[in-house]
Order: sequence, then structure tokens, then C-alpha cells
Amino acid sequence: MRITILAAIVLCLIGVGIYSIASNNKKEVEAVTAPKQLFVATDGDDENEGTKEKPLRTIQAAVDQSTAGTTVYIRGGTYTDGFEVAHSGAKEAPVIIRNFEDEEVVISGKDKVMEEDTALVNVDSKRYITIQGLTVQDLNADSPDFAVMGILITGNSSNINIIQNHIHHIGNTSDEGNAHGIAVYGTGKMEQIRVMDNIVEDLTLGLSEAVVLNGNIDGFAVTGNTVRHNNNIGIDLIGYEGTSEDPDADYVRNGTVQGNVVHDNSSYGNPAYGEDYSAGGIYVDGAKDIKIKANTVFRNDLGIEATSEHKGQYADNIEITENNVYENNYTGISIGGYDEERGGTKNSSITYNVLFRNDTKDLDGGQLLLQHDITGNDISHNVFTSSKTGLFISNYFKSNSSNTMTRNVYDKEENRENSWVWKQEEYNDFAEYQEATGQEEDSAYIEVHYMDVSSKDFTLKEGTTAQAVID
Repeated sequence: MRITILAAIVLCLIGVGIYSIASNNKKEVEAVTAPKQLFVATDGDDENEGTKEKPLRTIQAAVDQSTAGTTVYIRGGTYTDGFEVAHSGAKEAPVIIRNFEDEEVVISGKDKVMEEDTALVNVDSKRYITIQGLTVQDLNADSPDFAVMGILITGNSSNINIIQNHIHHIGNTSDEGNAHGIAVYGTGKMEQIRVMDNIVEDLTLGLSEAVVLNGNIDGFAVTGNTVRHNNNIGIDLIGYEGTSEDPDADYVRNGTVQGNVVHDNSSYGNPAYGEDYSAGGIYVDGAKDIKIKANTVFRNDLGIEATSEHKGQYADNIEITENNVYENNYTGISIGGYDEERGGTKNSSITYNVLFRNDTKDLDGGQLLLQHDITGNDISHNVFTSSKTGLFISNYFKSNSSNTMTRNVYDKEENRENSWVWKQEEYNDFAEYQEATGQEEDSAYIEVHYMDVSSKDFTLKEGTTAQAVID
């Protein structure tokens, strides 16, 4: 009996020891990953501890101290220093740099010293970083020697979140200038890039784009953003420009562009383009495996465009679906290169979109523009309503092969003559167009009943013939 009691005591002591070791190990892990907060305020001091009561003065001082698990809270006010992220976070312990509560934080570039590439927020080869709730503004140049950007992500960065920021009045007024609101350049391999719920507006872009992902980027989401009133392309996904260190992976891929509102982006009057209407709202230029879904795209030059500007390269496996595309200057949706020295579009689909009264400038773009080198694409289950030009399909190239068009609805309106151009031949009769092209067997040329055009509700009314055709 005494032996049994002694054994029990020994086992108990061993258990206490094991618990103590485990507890100490847990504390060590918690010490490494425990959340940390740093505060920045315009009346702070970089010699302070960075607490809420004793904040730092500059954002850079805070991010220099921000190891994994740190949240930098920036108090309201205007900061003119900008910052570059110094340390990576971890999967369960990201570095978060954001405004405090609902206070307005302005990062201004008015006093920024220009370099060749100048950005107010820089993330270079970092992981698990979130930039949230900042207003980034007032960085301007007038020289082709400087590219100016609101937020720049580059190198081998991954798991980067750019969320709920407001980027405006970034610009370059030079004829050959470049500027971006948000620029993601995959010089090394990038993964899991998220650009979400930002407002990007009033930018003077020169030859560049408001929101751009370029180079070796595998896995991304551009969702819920408002991109408006810029003088070139709204959202751009690019490949084959020599951005990546690995030429075989020099293209954006495996991502989603969804739920964005993109409007009033036009190159007309941009010094780099003169009087050309050439700015796409959403543009895929040589990227692959991308879904463009449920976006609202209006009053741009082109609504949505997918192709490659480089001969022999393609926008490949691009799914353009469930978008409302209306009142754009040149055309609603475009695929294929704009001339025979460009690349094209293949293995892609355009489905369940509403294309409403595009080609407002009477530029022969129609609602759907089919250009050079398009092959293996599916165009089906869309609804088309023409502008005053009456042109639905504009296809002035013959390099159009193995493409399928079916179950589309063309809006037949009273007192409007409509036309379809297919491989340079124009048809003014729908049945003649069907017979000559061998396309659109299950499509219809009928009156369309939208729910409420005045409020841009393009939902088809229940029980209408148009709805039955596209379902």
C-alpha cells in the first residue's frame, strides 16, 4: 500500500513538472507572437514609447519597430513623411498599419523629394502585411524621369492586403509621364495579393493605370473598389512587359476582379493620348486564368477589354461574367488585339453580361468589339441593347476562328435599325446574320424588358422571353 502511495506521489510530481514545462513553452510562444500595439500621432515624439498616451511622431518610426503581430494605429491628421514597411508579419501574426478607429489619416506627398520611382507607401519583398484606412494624396510630377505612386508593392511580396484606402490626386503631367494609384509589380514571385474596398480617383496617369498588377503574380483578388475620374485605364492586369526576373512567369494569373465600380476613366485629353478614347475600365493585357465578375463599368472609353499588346501572346482563360457594362465611349467589351502587330484572346468566355448603350461617341465599337487573333472563345447568355448607332457586334478582322456565340439576346427597339459586323461583313437583318455566320442558333432578336433602366437596374423582368433565352 505504501509503495502504491509513493508511486502516485512520483507520478503527480512528474505531471506537475510536465505541466510547468508546457506552460513555460506556451508563454515563450506567446511572447513571440503576442499582439503588440504602437501609436503614432502628429503631436507625438519618436523618442516616446509608442503607447496611446505617449505616441511616436512618424509612421516610419513605428513601422521600423513593427515585428510580427504588431498593429500600428495612426491617429488622425496629416503626415508628410510616407513610409516603407520594414518587417514581415506571419500567418497568425500579421503586421497591420491602419488608421485608429474612424479617424482620418492623410499621407501627403506635397513635400516629398522625388526619386526615379517615388511612392508614399512602399512594401518591398514582405509577407503578411495589411495597409488599411489611409488617405494617400498629393504626389505630383511633371517629368518623364519620375514615376509617382500612392502605394507600391514590389519584389517577392506575398499575403499583402490593401484595404479601405482612399488614393487621390497622384499624377504626372508630362507627355511621357507615369503615375499609379496602387501599383503591384511582381519583379519576384508574388502570391495572395488583395486590393479591396479602396477608392482610387482623380489621378493624372500619363501612360499608366490607376490600379495595376504587373509581372509574376500568382493569386490575387481585386474586389469592391471604386475606381473613377482618372485619365487612363482603371484596373489593369499585365503580362509580358519584362517586369519579372523570370521571363517564363512574367504574367498575372489566378485571380478575381469582382464587385468593383469603375467609371469615368478616359484617356481623351491625356497629353500622352491626345484625343484618343483608349482607356479601358478593366483591362486584361496578357494575363491568364482570371475571373471578371459582377462589376459595374460605365462611362469609360472601353468597358472591359481582354487581349495582349505583345504579338504571339494572349489573354488566356479569362471569364467575363455577370457584369453590367453601359454607356462607355467606344465599346462595352472588347477582345483581341487592336492591330495585327498585337497578340490576342483565346479560350475565354463572355457570359451573362448586360451591355447597354455603349459606343456613345459613335466610334464603330458597338456593344461587343471582336478584334485581331481571337480563337476558342465562348460568347453566350448576354443581353445587348444598342446605342443610337444601332451596332451590336463590331468585327472588322478576319482572324476570328473557333469562336461560339449562342443564347444571346439582342434588344429589338422601335424605330431603331440594328446591325452586326462579322469578319468585315455587315448585316442589317438578324436572320441573315445568323445564316451567313453559322452563329447564334439559339439567340434572339426581341424586345428586352429591364426592371428599371432609369436607376440602371438591368435585371430582366420575370417571365419575359429574354430571360428564358439566356437562362
